[in-house]
Amino acid sequence: MNTRDTTIPVTAAVLAGGRFARPGDEKVDLTCGGRTLLARTIEALRGLCAHVVIVTNRTDEPRAAGVPDDVPVLSDGDHHQGPLGELAAALEQSEDEWVLAVTGDRAEIDPALLRALWAGRDGAQVVVPVTDQGLEPLFALYRRDCAAAARQVLATGRRRVVAMYADLDVIEVSADGLGIVSHGPAETADVPSGDIAAPLDDSPAVVVATTRHEGRMPVERPITIYMNDVEVATTQATPEDLEELATGFLVSEGLLTRRDLLRSASSDRKRGLVYVETDEEVPDELTYRRRYITSGCGKGITFSSVGHAKDLAKVVGDLTVEARDIQRWMREMNQRSDKYQDTGGMQGCALARDGEVVFVREDVGRHNAVDKLLGRAWLDRVRTEDAVLLSTGRISYEMAVKAAKARIPIVVSKSAVTDLAAEIAGELGITVAGYARGGTMSIYTHPHRVRQDPEDADS
Repeated sequence: MNTRDTTIPVTAAVLAGGRFARPGDEKVDLTCGGRTLLARTIEALRGLCAHVVIVTNRTDEPRAAGVPDDVPVLSDGDHHQGPLGELAAALEQSEDEWVLAVTGDRAEIDPALLRALWAGRDGAQVVVPVTDQGLEPLFALYRRDCAAAARQVLATGRRRVVAMYADLDVIEVSADGLGIVSHGPAETADVPSGDIAAPLDDSPAVVVATTRHEGRMPVERPITIYMNDVEVATTQATPEDLEELATGFLVSEGLLTRRDLLRSASSDRKRGLVYVETDEEVPDELTYRRRYITSGCGKGITFSSVGHAKDLAKVVGDLTVEARDIQRWMREMNQRSDKYQDTGGMQGCALARDGEVVFVREDVGRHNAVDKLLGRAWLDRVRTEDAVLLSTGRISYEMAVKAAKARIPIVVSKSAVTDLAAEIAGELGITVAGYARGGTMSIYTHPHRVRQDPEDADS
């Protein structure tokens, strides 16, 4: 029974799209006792929210999926613009000031989390849960006046719900601690003073508490890279130097090739979104080749295969450096790696040329650190054809590929070099060395580029 005496005065908009699980589907039977996820989701919401509606582009199917006849079915206008289009339609047709966006397969609804969102709405247009995995925009509260921002984002061709957050007042609530952790658009915010979490009817009060990890913990967040509004990849990265990260990734993937065609690089650090605009064309297949990249060393770091790497142009040039200079640059990289010194859990890299360290960058992932470094060099038009790349992390084949695409002739690691990286470096003309520490190093390929003063050689 939807009475405002016992429920939160919001419209729960179930964003169902065009996908419906029907009774009899084997997976649904196994997981939900013969009832569709959509029907279970609606049942859970009806006891918590004043109104429940379904938004879909296939208005004839919800009833067949077990949706009660008294639950309104709204059309998204047949725009087929995903959850953001469905949310916009719900906001425009809502009876209530606030709309709860919910996907049709949630089934289990946490009343405490919903009450925490409701309690934190003061001064906000969006109240969104945040977990260790990031924001949950598809279980969040949206004020009706968000509709215009949603339509503006859709008009640009983007469909991610969080893309409209930059223009709205957003409050984040910890899904674990059930407390406000941030009030946008500022990067950080203190918990507002006063009684924010008043009880809803006779339900227990929600305790508001800031939950932050301070000090010596490496930070990683999902960062999504767009090229001309096409979503290319999402990586887990340290949320700093994001324009460099995105630019370097696109350069190392061969998607950005001409610096004079770059129009802009901008980021919404709080939301983990980076936008690179260029007059270069985005390959059509990228629309279907989006990748999720971990901060570790799994697959998906690069779109390039090993076979493709071996077909790259050979790195040529007469650059040579002193072994003692490499050791000096490694020491300087370590000294300038502030975040590593703070947390002990970061990877660093440096670019040296003309006898000096030019840039140092850090990240939880060694690939990200290199992308940030190469992105900075590309943006500043710093030549890398006569530079040395230094890294604290292991040199694996994809790291060698990044160096090859940047035409870097010498790559040195404080750590190991894999056999495949050495093979590729050898074929591409790159000098690669590992274990550069304590005054020694192991040079695996093209050692002629590293000179050693006779006085430094072992007797």
